[in-house]
Amino acid sequence: MLQTLEGEESKQALAAQRFSTSPSSCRRRREGSQTAARHRSAALGLSLPHSPEVLSLSPELVTSLEQQGRELVLGGDRAQDMDHHGVLFLCLCLVTSQSRTVEASEETLLWMKRMETATRSRSLTSFAELIHGLECRLLNASFGGHNLTLQTNTIQTLAFKLGCDFTGLSLSSAALGRVPQAPAQHAMQFPAELTRDACRTHQRELRLICIYFSTTHFFQDGPSRVGAGPFLRASQKDINSSLLNNYVLGAQLGHGHVHNLSEPVNISFWHNQSLEGYMVTCVFWKEGASKQHWGVWSPEGCRTEQPSPSQVLCRCTHLTYFAVLMQLSPAPVPAELLAPLTYISLVGCSISIVASLLTVLLHFYARRQSDSITRIHMNLHASVLFLNVAFLLSPVLAMPPVPGSACTALAAILHYSLLSCLTWMAIEGFNLYLLLGRVYNVYIRRYVLKLCAVGWGVPASLVLLLVAVKSSVYGPYVIPLSNSQGNSTGFQNMSICWVRNPGVHSVLVMGYGGLTSLFNLVVLAWALRVLHKLRAKEKAPGPRACRDTVTVLGLTVLLGTTWALAFFSFGVFLLPQLFLFTIFNSLYGFFLFLWFCSQRCRSEAEAEAEMEAFSSSHTMQ
Repeated sequence: MLQTLEGEESKQALAAQRFSTSPSSCRRRREGSQTAARHRSAALGLSLPHSPEVLSLSPELVTSLEQQGRELVLGGDRAQDMDHHGVLFLCLCLVTSQSRTVEASEETLLWMKRMETATRSRSLTSFAELIHGLECRLLNASFGGHNLTLQTNTIQTLAFKLGCDFTGLSLSSAALGRVPQAPAQHAMQFPAELTRDACRTHQRELRLICIYFSTTHFFQDGPSRVGAGPFLRASQKDINSSLLNNYVLGAQLGHGHVHNLSEPVNISFWHNQSLEGYMVTCVFWKEGASKQHWGVWSPEGCRTEQPSPSQVLCRCTHLTYFAVLMQLSPAPVPAELLAPLTYISLVGCSISIVASLLTVLLHFYARRQSDSITRIHMNLHASVLFLNVAFLLSPVLAMPPVPGSACTALAAILHYSLLSCLTWMAIEGFNLYLLLGRVYNVYIRRYVLKLCAVGWGVPASLVLLLVAVKSSVYGPYVIPLSNSQGNSTGFQNMSICWVRNPGVHSVLVMGYGGLTSLFNLVVLAWALRVLHKLRAKEKAPGPRACRDTVTVLGLTVLLGTTWALAFFSFGVFLLPQLFLFTIFNSLYGFFLFLWFCSQRCRSEAEAEAEMEAFSSSHTMQ
């Protein structure tokens, strides 16, 4: 009778819980098991306490109960003096504890095998539901001792009972059972502060679960349905990227979220392959970050290190699913050049900011002397000023403690500033063409206002369109750095807030800049040809030749032709291009300031010459 009752109720409870994977249903699973046990005891006429500790028996308590059961059964006269209901109650506790442990292990294993089968067949269950179902079963599984370990061919799960006296935990695949398809080792190290926030809610026992995948089927940036397997590879954003060892390591503490840890969680990935030509980045699975899929890989909150050529170390300030993303990087920046390039950029951009700000202030001070040409120059100075300020703030806001939304906003501002700067360079070229090519009849109604609509409005519309369609194109962007280590090549990284989508970068950064540089180079060549024809009609004395040289250099700077150096970052040109591009373009605002000063001095000299000629003519009269 007892076995029949237990069997029917167990089947009903398992059927009701098999496809329930929501967080609320996970929290109700343990309560439902306790209620079922109280119903069984009531059928026997027993009074089972409502404390949750009754069904969570430690090994010491089980041993003690077994000894007491033997004494009750074999104790002769003492057993006869005991209430027979107590004997049945102790036996029921033992049977319930063992049956629930076996049942939970078998149910979790069946779910893991179902997940492996679902990746090879067409199933209506999404990847998110499968993984959440596994988390739910591990969080509510009953087991003796302090940990539970289960594994299949591609999935390994661990569950730990933690207390508020937690001092840290180190897990290594070398000490655990090796998953059959796992090619290399991995490890996770949890800090002591992991349970600090959870213990503030007065929880007596915490549950830490770890789920290790040696397959990437559940974490694709393609369709989230299992049945869409044939379309996964074609739907990936970047076919030149992959996960190191196909490893995805996950951890979760209870039903809550762990984030903003002062001491990071260390996740180590060992490998036996060469990473030369690849940029490696520690990423985590950001659930709900995509409207089309159930998640995307994101580097937020993680720092990538490489202690040795065969190890990648991820230091992350939260718990979730982690992996190492490998992306092809044909031309990484040498790590030993990072310090000098950073110093040049910092000094050059700072000088340009001061020079641009001073130029704008001088313009407003002498506004009565301004014309359309000067106002166009001032708009270019303003765009360069915004570009340099945003560029200097970019690495600072890309650090992990800063919210990702702040980095996304700054990346959009930086992109907008660059597009505005390039647009105003093209406007300078167009205005130069009008001045030299159309000497007469160049009046255009509201000319400067229309140019401002193009110079500031077109970049704003492009950036706002990108943000509206897909704001994830902006965020922390990892710059690959190569670091020579013996005969192999290791990789570190440096992050800035920038455009992360390769397609957007190719079209709206390189393509936009390429068209601007090409247009201005053509205008510059045409302007030099026109100036040469004008000077050929008259003898060019030494001072006039010197002034022409200054004019050519000024036009070269004004049209931003030095930005074309960005297209020479390959092969033997890489190292010279890095330094030349950094020097010229970080000091671009300063060069414009020199051009502004030379033009102002020339205009003042011409004005004085005209005044002298006018006064001398009046004197002769």
